[in-house]
Amino acid sequence: MTHDILLAGAGLANGLIALALRQARPDLHVTIIDRAAGPSDAHTWSCHDTDLSPEWLDRLRPLQRGRWSGQDVRFPRHARRLSTGYGSLDGAALMGAVADAGVRILWDSPIAALDIDGATLESGRRIDAQAVLDGRGAEPSPHLVVGYQKFVGVEIRTDAPHGIDRPVIMDATVTQQDGYRFIYLLPFAPDRILIEDTRYSDGGDLDDEALARASHDYARQQGWAGTELRRERGILPIAMAHDAEAFWEERLTTPPPVGLRAGFFHPVTGYSLPYAAQVADIVAGLQGPITTATLRGPIRDFALARARQDRFLRLLNRMLFRGCAPDRRYTLLQRFYRLPQPLIERFYAGQMTMADKLRIVTGKPPIPLGTAFRCLPERPLLQENA
Repeated sequence: MTHDILLAGAGLANGLIALALRQARPDLHVTIIDRAAGPSDAHTWSCHDTDLSPEWLDRLRPLQRGRWSGQDVRFPRHARRLSTGYGSLDGAALMGAVADAGVRILWDSPIAALDIDGATLESGRRIDAQAVLDGRGAEPSPHLVVGYQKFVGVEIRTDAPHGIDRPVIMDATVTQQDGYRFIYLLPFAPDRILIEDTRYSDGGDLDDEALARASHDYARQQGWAGTELRRERGILPIAMAHDAEAFWEERLTTPPPVGLRAGFFHPVTGYSLPYAAQVADIVAGLQGPITTATLRGPIRDFALARARQDRFLRLLNRMLFRGCAPDRRYTLLQRFYRLPQPLIERFYAGQMTMADKLRIVTGKPPIPLGTAFRCLPERPLLQENA
């Protein structure tokens, strides 16, 4: 049997592509393949309302596990409440909606080989398709230099109401360790809250137990006693330099990558949901036959345009990782969150104006000027990474 579209990986990017395709092209047969035994609640994807189009806000609203009308940030010398809406969904809800939309999902199906015409499973089974996309998660590339955002989150049911009524995007009042450290809080109910200990670190090693203990320690410091319900973990790339032309040149004969595998994430925050929604719109909006060949060009064009738009964001990361002592990295974010809310919203959406960029870097410099100038060029990092 030949499938119309084969999506490798049951993650966020392919989930949104599948939903968009089923709405725009219900005549097409869409199949997702993943090595996992089934959908998981071990992933939470969040974003600001201003990151998404109205159409995607409406589409995802029924799937969201949490939705809030604002958010807080806390730093040693600055705290602020923002009125920007915020929402979260998990993998189980997303894949449930995908299945309900009529997408075939093959769980427990590890892929031995993926090519532009289909997939060969480790079982030996061959699945052919007119179009193939590869969304199996991030992989290293010499053309993408990254730092790491690492986290372990524990969701607890508190014995008494925890008192948090909206997300705390960053609580950086905690002791700084392993780079920029903050606690991220999502209050799903008056007695249920996700506590994530997060580090912006130079290395990608993750001590799950140590960060889980740190999250529980934070809960105790807040006076929250309760029971752990689940955990989630992540090691997300934070882009400092990217040669998108060379990146895609190496992928001319492979299925086009999507999601983290294609570097489709906000360079500073690691948020991937907004970029995934934009790519899903590109795939679903393609006119005419959908094949691996017809998908490659539009996805590549988006990647190159996005890489150009994100050049300034990668500069900010070089200043953060290469220009600041690890225990002082929080000062850059502390300063950033004093800026006007509309600018902050455009920053998260990756839609900053030239005036926004100038506003971020002007005034009292967060790092010495000499250090800032050394962070300007992107090419030396790519040469080091080659």
